[in-house]
Amino acid sequence: MLHNLTISSYDIIHHLKLSCHVPDIVNAIASQKIIIDTAQKYAIAVTEEELQKEGDKLRLANKLVKAKDTWMWMEKHHLSLQNFEELVHTNVISRKLAQHLFANQVEAFFYQNQIEYTEVVTYEVVLNDRDLALELFYAVQEGEITFPDIARQYIENPEQRRTLGYQGSKHRNDFRPEIAAVVFAGTPQQILKPISTPKGVYLIWVEDIIQPTLNEEMRQKIIQDLFNTWLHQQVEINATKIQLLLAENLQSNDKILQSA
Repeated sequence: MLHNLTISSYDIIHHLKLSCHVPDIVNAIASQKIIIDTAQKYAIAVTEEELQKEGDKLRLANKLVKAKDTWMWMEKHHLSLQNFEELVHTNVISRKLAQHLFANQVEAFFYQNQIEYTEVVTYEVVLNDRDLALELFYAVQEGEITFPDIARQYIENPEQRRTLGYQGSKHRNDFRPEIAAVVFAGTPQQILKPISTPKGVYLIWVEDIIQPTLNEEMRQKIIQDLFNTWLHQQVEINATKIQLLLAENLQSNDKILQSA
């Protein structure tokens, strides 16, 4: 049993280093500063009503029904009321900045990249033998066997076998490139010719191809995608400066904390 257990600021920073989380945290800090600085540049303001709505949204997302629940959640995460308000403010200002920068680019981006938002619903069975895969492919085409029959017979994983190899709805970048090219050129309610990859030979049934529509949900997704890309680029642009400042600060903190 540990007696007089203490955790210092040095311990926290040291653990972050050992867990290799420092780069992620530094990028998150840099991202937040870039958002705040850019929002100030464009004079983007936040209203009390927007803060209230975002606070309610945050509490709902974390199932904080009662005031007591909120205080306990804040205590768990070592947040003061001021920290909570800052979190809410950052969420609002980030969303408003994204709208300011990219709302007028949505339509053009959507029609230029429509294929990237197309979804396909598939079932798949992965085999090790291409000859067997071809035999099963032709058997399905001739009506001698169904794809569900193949799934029941050749899928080893019990969970996947119970769902007949169902893969859900996926976008192009969710597939290996050699698979995506064939899948999105396929026809719904048909089996694809076996696709050989380093991981095995894929037999895929295309259940449906869902063409995207530019509704409000899609609009917000595109804005967020464009914003995330822009923010990543801004962090990359400042990467060298960030690394130098990080090294200086960590060395300085180490000296101060170790001497404390």
